[in-house]
Amino acid sequence: MPPEVPVPEEVRKVHLIAVAGTGMGTLACMLADRGFEVTGSDVAAYPPMGDQLRSAGIDVLEGFNADHLKAVRPDLVVIGNAVRAENPEAQAVLSQEIPYLSFPDAVHYFFIRGKHSVVATGTHGKTTATSLIGWMLTHGGEDPSVLIGGVAENFGRSFRLGDGEAFVIEGDEYDTAFFDKTPKFLHYVPRTLLLTSCEFDHADIYDSLEQIQQSFAELVKLVPDDGLIVAATDNQAVRQVVAGASAPIEGYGFQEEADWKVSDVTFGPEGTSFNVWRSGERLGRVRSPLHGRHNLENVLGSIAVCHGLGMEFEAIEQALLEFRGVRRRQQVRGSAAGVTVVEDFAHHPTAVRETIAGMRAQFPDQKIWAIFEPRTNTSRRRFFEDAYIEAFSLADRVVLAEVYQPENIEPGDRFRPERVIEALGAAGVDAHYEPEIDGIIERLAASRSGADVALIMSNGAFGGIYERMLSRLSELE
Repeated sequence: MPPEVPVPEEVRKVHLIAVAGTGMGTLACMLADRGFEVTGSDVAAYPPMGDQLRSAGIDVLEGFNADHLKAVRPDLVVIGNAVRAENPEAQAVLSQEIPYLSFPDAVHYFFIRGKHSVVATGTHGKTTATSLIGWMLTHGGEDPSVLIGGVAENFGRSFRLGDGEAFVIEGDEYDTAFFDKTPKFLHYVPRTLLLTSCEFDHADIYDSLEQIQQSFAELVKLVPDDGLIVAATDNQAVRQVVAGASAPIEGYGFQEEADWKVSDVTFGPEGTSFNVWRSGERLGRVRSPLHGRHNLENVLGSIAVCHGLGMEFEAIEQALLEFRGVRRRQQVRGSAAGVTVVEDFAHHPTAVRETIAGMRAQFPDQKIWAIFEPRTNTSRRRFFEDAYIEAFSLADRVVLAEVYQPENIEPGDRFRPERVIEALGAAGVDAHYEPEIDGIIERLAASRSGADVALIMSNGAFGGIYERMLSRLSELE
């Protein structure tokens, strides 16, 4: 049996193993804000999370070493889900019987307990939706707490701690820790739940869509009878997931049977505007600075959640006008030599397709370059090769980079950029495989039209390609 976790009032020093990840780093900063003495360890702490940790005064010890525990003498250790069972620092925690928690358990233990848990989840859109809900409640004076899997521009960081009733959190279906293989989002015990989508992902821990649906269905069952489920019911897999719910369900989407719908949608360079309807009643017209059909759905689902939490529609409408988005989600990093460089987190083929479509709306008169790094555990595998071919065909030009750490994927399972490029070329798309970043940059520099968008998609640092590309383009001006 693990040692008993002390009550929060008895905890002074908290140490986080694998602290530089988005979730763990955010938790570290939240604990520091609450007055705990916080330390952490990781192999490295890159921006933006490294900057956020440093600004919070949190020491990050390099590497994983049992001696770190002797140096910091924590009252409690939080072990991230990136930590493997053989990690020497984690092994020392277990052998020395130091009290420990997983990341989601620590979030619930220190922050969610006693709050109205609002969980935004789904294969796509959960980071944007969490930021939208958190900002709308904040703008409306509800003073929520918010934990986001990205940096919300309205908050300037990935979290907000308020005194209001709501705790808004991004929930994902990935497993909790090496000692707890249940999905992380189950630990947040939602009272209000937003389910944006349900598709196959996380091929390293799930074998099928049905397994993922089962995890979401377990989450749905946690919502109490007097809670609320807001679900993207255009999606058949979502409808199947919520079918067994006991809580009230409000569906949103474009189909006639949805409770929340839109009409008279206008897409343009400045964003999207549309009428909002609930159960046949027109509530009003909103304007959002976000682009693309997928973000229209994110906004609509977030509106439904905030309405369910008691916000007036007029307050929601005003908050949307001032929403500034999330870093790494269609974020313009700069422009030079006629090229606008955009960073996006898209990695699932559905997200890739919708992000390219969003760029079309935002930059209607420019050539769209889709530059992609296969980096996630799913995108590095062959499972979605055909879907990627379809998604990338929407771009004017496509450049695929080398698979990230290919040696960690069996050759027979590994994603084949060359096959995707060959298929795109046969379909008439200007597509190229450039394993190295310098090759990608030079191809863009040599082939740019003077009115281009370089949409760079990766869930990682991608070798600093954004800064390096802008630097090279600046030389051409």
